[in-house]
Amino acid sequence: MSDTLKIAIAQLNPHEGQVVHNLAGIRRARAEGARQGADLVVTPEFSIAGYPPEDLVRKPAFVAACEDAIAQLAADTADGGPGLIVGGPWRDGDKLYNAAFVLDGGKVVARRAKHELPNYGVFDDKRVFDPGPSPGPVPFRGWRIGVMICEDWWFPEVSETLAESGAELLLSINGSPYEVDKHTHRVALAVHRVVETDLPFVFAAQVCGQDELVFEGASFVLNADRSLAVQMPHFEEAVTLTEWRRDGERLLCTPQPLAPEPERLESIYRCMMLGLSDYVRKNRFPGVILGLSGGIDSALSAAVAVDALGPDMVRSFMLPSPYTGQDSLDDAAACASLLGIPCDSVSITPAMEAFNAALAPIFAGRQADITEENIQSRARGLILMAISNKLGHMVLTTGNKSEMSVGYATLYGDMCGGYSVLKDVYKTTVFELCHWRNANRPKGALGPDGPVMPLRVITKPPSAELKPNQTDQDSLPPYDELDAILQGLVEGEQSVDALVEKGFDRATILRVWKMLDRAEYKRRQAPPGVKITPRAFGRDRRYPITNGFTALIA
Repeated sequence: MSDTLKIAIAQLNPHEGQVVHNLAGIRRARAEGARQGADLVVTPEFSIAGYPPEDLVRKPAFVAACEDAIAQLAADTADGGPGLIVGGPWRDGDKLYNAAFVLDGGKVVARRAKHELPNYGVFDDKRVFDPGPSPGPVPFRGWRIGVMICEDWWFPEVSETLAESGAELLLSINGSPYEVDKHTHRVALAVHRVVETDLPFVFAAQVCGQDELVFEGASFVLNADRSLAVQMPHFEEAVTLTEWRRDGERLLCTPQPLAPEPERLESIYRCMMLGLSDYVRKNRFPGVILGLSGGIDSALSAAVAVDALGPDMVRSFMLPSPYTGQDSLDDAAACASLLGIPCDSVSITPAMEAFNAALAPIFAGRQADITEENIQSRARGLILMAISNKLGHMVLTTGNKSEMSVGYATLYGDMCGGYSVLKDVYKTTVFELCHWRNANRPKGALGPDGPVMPLRVITKPPSAELKPNQTDQDSLPPYDELDAILQGLVEGEQSVDALVEKGFDRATILRVWKMLDRAEYKRRQAPPGVKITPRAFGRDRRYPITNGFTALIA
């Protein structure tokens, strides 16, 4: 038995359900691992299929395709090259497991089923999988590897069982989605497992966008002394070789230069880029279109789109009304010019006049109100959707989390579209991201260096421009106050009294609570968007539309 072990961590971007594509990607990773001298190549959770598979695993044909691909990979290992750890479904009688398959010498030498099934937030593993028993170590070429699957290491039971039954290192394959600051939490939690077991720990993760979820990779290795020996890049595919040797009774991973960890705003921005890029490319859209209003939300959405997809795949449209100011027209044109994308102008005035004429008999004797404002937004939505139908490009919506929280968005209007990069980004963070992008070009960006929007776009008072001299603050509290209250209500699930104790005005809190509650029906009809926070609307935060609780506290 050798005193050294070389494990290549393959941080891959799977295509959900594209088993043939994923099979080819794993084979490329194994070939790269072999080139680097690996004994074992480790791929992420459910790597043969993409995670989370949701109800795909209820289809017997899908499970069979995964089983066939894993059998092919097992046969590949008969060549004497590196072994493989692959994630996928394991069908055992009437049980279906989320499993790790250890492949070596031309066959499947071990299977380990996920024991801890997450059933909170974005996860519903208990709905589609059966829990496996607490696993024992996997023998691999004379080494005893404690193989775990994601949630297994978030609790102490599995790692302690592996340590007690002779594992020499803990190795987890993962499909853990991005949230702000989550990587720091992962490393801190991994330290707990290392301290409890006195074993080194390997975290191997996928990197991809999958509908609302983004997986940032950032695989890492902790030695038994809790030191960070390996840190792989965020938001990038990579195959990294880790080298292990016995140091007395312990295994020790040779430290190597650590990939830099992006700071908060960079990580949010790159998360949005990856989420949009994978959504567009994997769903085979030729590009995206969006309305460019001259405001901050559309400017940031356009910048993310160009950075993620390149200027050739992005088209913008200015959709002016009689209330659109010249500053907005100039700012929209300037944004498009800085980003290197076309900006065509289509006036909505004829559509407004046509709707007003058609509805005049019914609206006779009634004052103009929000109805006429919403007609403008819906006219814009209709035009953008018509262009989308004709060109095949997906409409990118531009609303942010603050607006979606309180219903400051128009159904079938500015909510029209196929995807939103700002859906889980509060307005105050939008301002921060715009300043950050004007001063920085993110790694991997296909957009330009330098500023991507005029400073006036960021500094002028936000406005929907649906009536003369309108600003958002006519209808909403100041955004710094609104966002702080929303974060308490949404992320913190805090009570009104708790927020009052923090210094917020009770009447304002109640007003925001009511708006939040009443907008649930709108959010149910919103397009998918990138998850950034721990409580994204849609998959994380699920509330009944018909809900009388707010009335009890008014």
